[in-house]
Amino acid sequence: MARKKIALIGAGMIGGTLAHLAAKKEMGDIVLFDIAEGIPQGKALDLSQCGPVEGFDAKITGTNDYADIAGADVIIVTAGVPRKPGMSRDDLLGINLSVMKAVGEGIKNHAPDAFVICITNPLDAMVWALREFSGLPANKVVGMAGVLDSARFATFLAWEFGVSVKDVNAFVLGGHGDTMVPVTSYTTISGIPVDDLVKMGKSSKEAIDAIVARTRSGGGEIVGLLKTGSAYYAPATSAIAMAEAYLGDQKRILPCAVYVDGQYGLDGLYVGVPAVIGANGV
Repeated sequence: MARKKIALIGAGMIGGTLAHLAAKKEMGDIVLFDIAEGIPQGKALDLSQCGPVEGFDAKITGTNDYADIAGADVIIVTAGVPRKPGMSRDDLLGINLSVMKAVGEGIKNHAPDAFVICITNPLDAMVWALREFSGLPANKVVGMAGVLDSARFATFLAWEFGVSVKDVNAFVLGGHGDTMVPVTSYTTISGIPVDDLVKMGKSSKEAIDAIVARTRSGGGEIVGLLKTGSAYYAPATSAIAMAEAYLGDQKRILPCAVYVDGQYGLDGLYVGVPAVIGANGV
């Protein structure tokens, strides 16, 4: 049986982390693409040398040629300019739109059958543009947002209630930014809704409201601390979970930016909603 092929468009901090995670999980062979000469090749060589220590055999290749993504089963797009302190995700719109045009055309020409996950910000606009430029069907192009935002929400809630993150089932919908909606009524701690725990005196409305606000600004908080870039560990981990759901036909229900065509009373745009990810995409 042929090994799966994972193409990563963008060899920055998220791209490198994605390559490492995919290799450790033996998800398939990995192609790391970037327009900067030497960067993907250097990272691929460095990561390949982790194999003997960490015990993986995934082949990792760095390239500057879109032709090398041909036949990819999954493509994860991180290419573009990351946020810096003082910038909103929307400030990146004009810059990264041209990047999505080049990436979309590369996918269209060389890997039209792939399942594509977009991470580039502003997410909701960039995943829409990527679908337009690639010409792929809507069920094969999704945005990574809700998994990450839900993970941030769950982390803060676990700290507030003093429990394991494994016992927190957090749910965040809507846009990836100020319009996201952390849904406390459908977020549970060991099966008990957060709203009920507040009524039981286990926390306060003020504390939960503060957590909701911190979740909305979670990415900006990290940008402010790093000063030279944005988050990469948690975004990469979130995208890998989505890729695994597709490759393994897991049919996992994950909050993602998906194209809605009449669902939820919306039409013709990408928005964060619960989606089932399996072998057919979403």
